[in-house]
Amino acid sequence: MAERKYGIVVYGATGFTGRLVAEYLDQTYRGDAAVKWAMAGRSQAKLEAVRDEMGISADVELITADAGDPASLKAMAEAAQVVITTVGPYQLYGEALLAACADAGTDYVDLCGEPAWMAQMIGKYQDAAKASGARLVFSCGFDSVPFDLGVWFLQAEAKSSHGAMLPRVKGRVRKMKGTFSGGTAASLTATIAAVSKDRSLLKLLTNPFSLCPGFSGPKQPHSTEAEYDETAQSWTAPFIMAPINTKNVHRSNFLAGHPYGAEFVYDERMLTGDGDKGEKRAKSAARQEKMQNVMLAMAPTRWILKTFMMPKPGEGPDKEARETGFYDILFIGEGADGKVVKASVQGDKDPGYGSTSKMISECALCLLLDIDRETTPGGIWTPAAAMNGKLVDRLQAKAGLTFAIED
Repeated sequence: MAERKYGIVVYGATGFTGRLVAEYLDQTYRGDAAVKWAMAGRSQAKLEAVRDEMGISADVELITADAGDPASLKAMAEAAQVVITTVGPYQLYGEALLAACADAGTDYVDLCGEPAWMAQMIGKYQDAAKASGARLVFSCGFDSVPFDLGVWFLQAEAKSSHGAMLPRVKGRVRKMKGTFSGGTAASLTATIAAVSKDRSLLKLLTNPFSLCPGFSGPKQPHSTEAEYDETAQSWTAPFIMAPINTKNVHRSNFLAGHPYGAEFVYDERMLTGDGDKGEKRAKSAARQEKMQNVMLAMAPTRWILKTFMMPKPGEGPDKEARETGFYDILFIGEGADGKVVKASVQGDKDPGYGSTSKMISECALCLLLDIDRETTPGGIWTPAAAMNGKLVDRLQAKAGLTFAIED
C-alpha cells in the first residue's frame, strides 16, 4: 500500500461507541509512533468538542466526512490505511463507505450484525476488494469476535492435541452482565423495515450459510425451546445473537477452505443452570424469545426499543455499568469418537460497549501492524479468518479478553 497520512481513522467518533473507541486509542496508544490516528464525523465543531471534552491529544487530527457525501468518504478512505466505522445501521449508512474503501484499497472494520446486508455486500464488493487489496472485516465487536475466535481457538487446540478439528461445536453463554448497544436495536428495526419491503431477505436471515456464497452445509440446530445439554450439564435457552454469530463462524470455516469440515455443525445457546431452577429459567427465557419474535414481525420501532430495554443509538450505559459488566462463553467441541475439547472466552467489560470498543480497535490495529497481505489478501473477511491467532494475542494483551482451554 502507498504511504497514507493516517494509520487509522475512527469514523463516527462523536457517537457513543465512537467516543469510546477514540478514548481507548488515546489512552492505550498515545505517543506510539506506529499508531497515527484521526477522528472523523459529520461536524467539525462536534469533533473538536468531543476531542476537548475527552482530553484527547491535540495531535489527533479531525476529518469531516458524511455518509451522504461520497466525495468526503473517498477522500477519507484514501488518507487511511484502516477505517473503523461505528456508524450504523450499516444497511442505511454503510455501503458508500464500504465501496470507497474497496475502491481505495483501504482496510475496513465495523460492528455490523446485519446478515442480509452483509450477504448483499459480499456479492457486490468482494471482487473489488480483491482487486484493490482492501481487507474488509465485518462484525468486529461482541458480535462476533468472541464467538468466531472462540471456535477458532478451540479447533486449533483440537488439531494440536488430537490431530484433527472437530465436526461439532457448541457455543454456550455461561454468564453475562451488561447490555447490547443502541445500534443493535437500530439494526433490528432497520432489518424489519427492509424485510417488510422485500420478503426475499428472509432467506438470507434464516439460512445459516447465507454468508458462504455457493455453499450449502448440513442442517444446523435451531430450537426456540428450553433444552437440556448433557455435555454442559445445564438447561439452555435461545441466545439472541446466535443468528449473526453462527453465520460468521460458518463463513470463517468457508473462507479457510473448511478446516472444521464441510459437515461442520455449530449452534449457540445460553446456559440457565441445572435442576428445577435452571429448567424454569430456560423455559421462561424461551417463552420470552418466542413472544419477542412474534412481536418483532409486527411492532413499531418504539415498541422494539422499549421491549429490548436498549438505549437509543448515540446513548449508552454510564462508566460504572461498562466497567462492572462482563461475559463468559463456553465452547464445547465434540468428535464422532466421543472426543471432547472445551474452551472459554471471557471479557472484563460489558459486552455492548466497554468490550466492543476495545475489540474493534484491536481488530484495526491487528490489520495495520500484524497481518501481511500475503497471509490475508484483499477481500471481505471475518475476524477469525483474517486475523486468527494474531488477534487472539492482541485481545489478551490489550483488550481484557481471556482465551483458555478447560478440563
